[in-house]
Amino acid sequence: MDGASASVPFKCGGGIMMDIMVFAGLKEKIGGTHITLDIKNEPTVKELKETVYRQYPALEGDVFQVACNESFVKDTHILSKTDEVALIPPVSGG
Repeated sequence: MDGASASVPFKCGGGIMMDIMVFAGLKEKIGGTHITLDIKNEPTVKELKETVYRQYPALEGDVFQVACNESFVKDTHILSKTDEVALIPPVSGG
C-alpha cells in the first residue's frame, strides 16, 4: 500500500480491522483504493463479501473475486488479520 492511496474506513462492530484493496470499477464506486472493515475475527470469504455488500450498498450486485496473499480464494477460505486481501472485478480485454 502506498502513501498516496485513499482509504475509506467503515466500522461495523466486529473484532478485527481489515484493510482491503479494491480495483477497477469497484474503487470508482467507493471513491478510494482501499476499504477498512471492522469485521469478526477470522471471517470466511463469504462473510467478508456479505459485510462488503452490507456496508457498501453501491457495490450490491457487483461481481468480484477475492484474492488473499495474491491468490484467488473460494468463499470457504478463512481470512486472518495479517492477510493481504483484494477485491478484483472481472476484467476484459484482448
